[in-house]
Amino acid sequence: MVFLLAIVTGILTTAGVYMILRRSFVRVILGLAFIGHAANLLIFTVGRITEGKAAFVTEGLSSITEPFADPLPQALILTAIVIGFGVQAFLIVLFKQNYKSIGSDDLDDMNTTDKLGQ
Repeated sequence: MVFLLAIVTGILTTAGVYMILRRSFVRVILGLAFIGHAANLLIFTVGRITEGKAAFVTEGLSSITEPFADPLPQALILTAIVIGFGVQAFLIVLFKQNYKSIGSDDLDDMNTTDKLGQ
């Protein structure tokens, strides 16, 4: 299972970098989404995948008994998902405004501000 997640993480990272290096602004947004999902899978994989019970200390014990799920990677991934959606929403609005003012999604057309006042 860990090997499969490592392969999927590598594929998502590769696809994300490839998409970011393209000239279309839409592909850059998709590439950033792919890299965000790859980072989430990486955190999930590094956090030790266990098929256990929740990380609660039962009554009468002083520590958690094995096997238990580590709650820290889960909390980090949930936070990263929320931040990723916020960044993607901001980029989509930014793309929409740029497309309205320039009329193209090509990043090479966005290197000047001469067209903004016209």
